[in-house]
Amino acid sequence: MAIIACRLAGLPDPRTQGSGNPGATNVLRLGGKQLAATVLLGDMLKGLLPVLLAKFLGVSSLTLAFTGIAVFLGHCYPIFFSFKGGKGVATALGVMLGLSWLTGLILITTWILIVVIFHISSLAAIIAALLAPLAATLLLPIPELIAMVCVISILLIWRHRKNIQNMYRGIEPRIGKR
Repeated sequence: MAIIACRLAGLPDPRTQGSGNPGATNVLRLGGKQLAATVLLGDMLKGLLPVLLAKFLGVSSLTLAFTGIAVFLGHCYPIFFSFKGGKGVATALGVMLGLSWLTGLILITTWILIVVIFHISSLAAIIAALLAPLAATLLLPIPELIAMVCVISILLIWRHRKNIQNMYRGIEPRIGKR
């Protein structure tokens, strides 16, 4: 969504500017709040709508789990953009909202609280990813769905490994700080 939004707004490819990540946080730096909100919403819908459709169609828990993983991987490694996608935070949150509104709301609230306190988007994403398996275990006691949430959480944290190094070094960018 970030790549398309930046193209439509006449901005450079977010993979070549700022953090190099095609996600809402980098778009915030490049194009402002409104464009970043559009990217955030689009990426969340990318995760939410396929999961809701799968649930509506009454697929098995295993198929629902594979749907969530496929959506997440498709965002992180898009064929149409040379497999260079975002880190998957908003898409993962959309998947979680589709599985369980309460689980999704808990994770979104966690993300917002961490951002408000520390002003570091990647820290908020990592903490929400660490919390997701626990929330899924308590609220979605279906083994296939818990496994899917664990896989997405591990991949999401893996995609933030550079951010983790930057936080350790004290150089991770803060939201709203230059």
